[in-house]
Order: sequence, then C-alpha cells, then structure tokens
Amino acid sequence: MSKKIWLYTGFFGVLLIVFFMAAFWGTDAWKAKLPVLSTVKPFTFINQEGDTINESNIGEKVYVAEYFFTTCKGICPRMNKNMMKVYNEFKAENNFLILSHTVDPERDSSARLKRYADSLGVDTGKWWFLTGSKIDLYTTARQSYLLDDQNINKGKIEEQFIHTQLFALVDKEKRVRGIYDGLKEQELLQLMKDIRRLISE
Repeated sequence: MSKKIWLYTGFFGVLLIVFFMAAFWGTDAWKAKLPVLSTVKPFTFINQEGDTINESNIGEKVYVAEYFFTTCKGICPRMNKNMMKVYNEFKAENNFLILSHTVDPERDSSARLKRYADSLGVDTGKWWFLTGSKIDLYTTARQSYLLDDQNINKGKIEEQFIHTQLFALVDKEKRVRGIYDGLKEQELLQLMKDIRRLISE
C-alpha cells in the first residue's frame, strides 16, 4: 500500500512540475530581475525647444540617459551613432525616451542643442537634448545615473569636466537598472534587450 502511495505522490509531483514549467517557461517569472542600482533624484533642465522639464514630464516611461557635448570630436559622435540604433529600434514605442544631457552648458544652449538634434533628423519628442546649470547636470550624472565617480572631482565645478561613454537605463519608477558602455556593440545589444524587458514589466 505504501508503495502505491509513493508512486502516486511521485507521479502527481512530476505532473505539477511539468504544469508549472509549461505555464511559466520563457516568461519573466523565469528570468532574473535586473538590479536596482540607484533612484533618480528630482531634476529640472531645459530641453532643445527651450522648455523647462523635470522628472514628471517623463511619466512612467523607460528611458536611456547619456552625457555628451555638441563640439566633441572624440567619443560623442560614436556614442550617438550607437544611440541612433537604440532610437531607431524604439522610436515607435510610446513608453520609451532618450535623454541626452550636455556636459558643456556654457556652449550648449537649447538653441544649439536644437540644431544638433535637427542635424540627426530625430523626433525630439522621443529624444530629448537637455541643458541647465553645470552643477545640476553633473550632480545628476554622478548621484542619480552613476555615470561618473562622484568622488573623483572635489574641486570647483567650473574646473570639472565629465567625459563618459556610459549609458544609464532607467525604468518606469525612475530607478537605474543598468549601466552600459555606449561604444561596445555587445553592451548595446544587451541594452536593447533590457529596454524591452523593462517596457514589458
């Protein structure tokens, strides 16, 4: 009798495992969640249209944040060439944005950023180019997006300069969920994969 009980128990146990595998295999329930690296603090910047924007303008959208400057002849053109791939992949997605912050607000006015955006031929409703005070831009880069080591520069803000190729991925709840090297193809592919995951969450 006990053998039969064990046989039935084992049989139904296997059935239960098969059922759950069939129901959830390939869904997010089987995937490890992306880590939460930081939370984006409130900010206020000026976009390429001259409008003041803050975190509430983003709503519940997933977005990628980067830092660049329009006169850059080094890594920035390569970064934004790769960011264009991200833009083209998700430009039809209503719940996605790109935020490109200048590291050189003295030169990069909203008008200059508008000309830069126009030269890329992008929809500036989907890809924002932001300027503002240098201290606010740099503080956001370091404390919110973790795109620069906040312990490196302790001198005057006027003497500091951020030059990073990193992209930050932010979820619908304004949490940074990943940092990616914007110059590496494999990391770019991973970024796009993770964007899809966060949009579907």
